[in-house]
Amino acid sequence: MAAAATRVALGVAYRGQAYDGWQSQPGGRTVQDRLERALALFIGAPVRTLCAGRTDAGVHALNQVVHLDSPVRRDEFSWVRGTNRHLPADIAVQWCREVSDGFHARASARGRRYRFVLLESPVRPALETGLAGWVFRPLDGEAMRAAAALIVGEHDFSAFRAAECQAKSPVKTLRSIDIALRGQSLAGYWHFDFDANAFLHHMVRNIMGCLVAVGSGRRSPAWLAEVLASRRRDLAAPTFPPQGLYFVGPYYDACHGLPTATAAMQWLP
Repeated sequence: MAAAATRVALGVAYRGQAYDGWQSQPGGRTVQDRLERALALFIGAPVRTLCAGRTDAGVHALNQVVHLDSPVRRDEFSWVRGTNRHLPADIAVQWCREVSDGFHARASARGRRYRFVLLESPVRPALETGLAGWVFRPLDGEAMRAAAALIVGEHDFSAFRAAECQAKSPVKTLRSIDIALRGQSLAGYWHFDFDANAFLHHMVRNIMGCLVAVGSGRRSPAWLAEVLASRRRDLAAPTFPPQGLYFVGPYYDACHGLPTATAAMQWLP
């Protein structure tokens, strides 16, 4: 009789610049494809992973959580070091925990967090290329916070939903949007922190496009409420580029015992 599979949860960090997003594709240029190839080499058998939140091309992750059912058992530190041996430099497993069969990386998550890092500067980024968004006009933080407050809560977010979104419902609970500037105006980094039970495809990037329109003075804060109520994607701002968007990670009930932070969270500018 074959041994029962062991369910394992992994925390994975990656830079998204070189990949076509998270989800596996025929070309194999995705984070999931690279991770599953590395896991197969480590344990000597093919495995499939399921993540807490799929990310688009160019989007980064600090603590993406995945689970898999392994036909073999390994020490938790071996999962980390052994898998990382077969991964490229821009993807790394941060931690491993054995979990119960009832744990599901996506369905067990109580919520998810994203951060968008946006450089406000008259000069385009260099060292931060691909790791931060960029605006060269000054932004009004108070106006953006006023606009953000109007869309916090449970709403139909169809106006911020990509046409190819596969979510069953556009109704999500956006728990908070925190906006802060690190540095000085015209020479600092804006942090936009999003917390929700779940996100629609391109939801954060579409909201970002609207917040920047408000912050630059092209739109009033009240306009964002009008866009939300319309449920029409064509009335919102264009989708903001992915550079600067980080999937901070999901969070779970404490009973699962999963880490909520990784070293990269201290590094993020």
